[in-house]
Amino acid sequence: MMTPSDVKATLSFSDGSPSMELPLYKGSVGPDVIDIRKLYGQTGKFTYDPGFLSTASCNSTITYIDGDKGELLYRGYPIEQLAQNCDFLEVCHLLIYGDLPNQEERVKFVKNITYHTMVNEQMQFFLRGFRRDAHPMAVMTGLVGALSAFYHDSTDVHNPQHREIAAHRLIAKMPTLVAMSYKYGVGQPFIYPKNSLSYTGNFMRMMFATPCEDYEPNEVLVRAMDRIFILHADHEQNASTSTVRLCGSSGTNPFAAIAAGVACLWGPAHGGANEAALQMLEDIQRNGGVEKIGEFIKQVKDKNSSVKLMGFGHRVYKNYDPRAKLMRETCHEVLNALGLHDDPLFKLAMALEKIALEDDYFVSRKLYPNVDFYSGIVQRAIGIPVSLFTAIFALARTVGWIAQLNEMIGDPEYKIGRPRQLYVGAAPRQVRPIGER
Repeated sequence: MMTPSDVKATLSFSDGSPSMELPLYKGSVGPDVIDIRKLYGQTGKFTYDPGFLSTASCNSTITYIDGDKGELLYRGYPIEQLAQNCDFLEVCHLLIYGDLPNQEERVKFVKNITYHTMVNEQMQFFLRGFRRDAHPMAVMTGLVGALSAFYHDSTDVHNPQHREIAAHRLIAKMPTLVAMSYKYGVGQPFIYPKNSLSYTGNFMRMMFATPCEDYEPNEVLVRAMDRIFILHADHEQNASTSTVRLCGSSGTNPFAAIAAGVACLWGPAHGGANEAALQMLEDIQRNGGVEKIGEFIKQVKDKNSSVKLMGFGHRVYKNYDPRAKLMRETCHEVLNALGLHDDPLFKLAMALEKIALEDDYFVSRKLYPNVDFYSGIVQRAIGIPVSLFTAIFALARTVGWIAQLNEMIGDPEYKIGRPRQLYVGAAPRQVRPIGER
């Protein structure tokens, strides 16, 4: 809930126009916000803020980030505590309902999700319309949007029961859809969900089992994948979350709003960052590997070079990304469990990590390895192809998108999104006959 501040902001103009008093609101933590809702009505002027970097588009109780401190909270809980003490479905319950489940609530929630993991059999025929070499995110955008064609009984975004069952369906079916898109791409038969397994264990089995050889989930790898899901579950008002809110503000169904989020996440500047980090490592490996890493670092430091360091630094975190610290532990745990420390690509990744954590050029600029760097390494070690990384990110972020969408629909102040613009095109002019143009 927004708390009005005793302090007011005053907007004054040097052209003699009357000044205006603007209310201030305090959040429970974080910066105060200036309420400019009456600005246009009283002054006839808008604010100009490309990318909305200085604008709060909503009030929210879900996620809080302090980039300077390197802090991430889900519903007030530090991400470190959640990653170490909870599994992904407990975090899903927290994000959707506002609290961690007790034992009884946990059993009920897990059952609800588990019994929604199958998808309509016709989805297979829809999937077969794609080329085998289609990017998994192209496939996922289509599949998630198509869910609204199969589940008509939960498409009214204004009905709380519809929203809840749509939430359960989306969380449950995303692993099945991601695994199906993977299996289709590699030409293997689809593997159906197995209700006796955990959420993440079931996903791993659907990915890696075949009809001729079952897959026994390795607990170290399942825990690693579960942690990837937890760390990517929500991240405040980023591009894809803002897209879901904007799309949902029109009253469209939850499946369509989440499909819009998937499409936005596909962008290399957003969800594709871990894919880009792995591609960078593979490029270095092709050009000489660990032996040539000094040369690569030299190019990164050269202002005139076009070489970019991917998987380091973060737009929001000006300190070490708290998710990266947790993922670093998991990364080393997975490499140890699989005996991969001598694999050339992973040796290269660890050498690059060491330089970034010790070299003054990177330390002074706070270019620390970020969560994308480590999660990409972990997923590759598990056997997940690079092209599928962003689809797995979408799987994890789905619960955050749903929580944000539900919050917006339940907000009495919510309106259809309608950003303003600063028009700098041609002034009004007249159309001349074609012979005179």
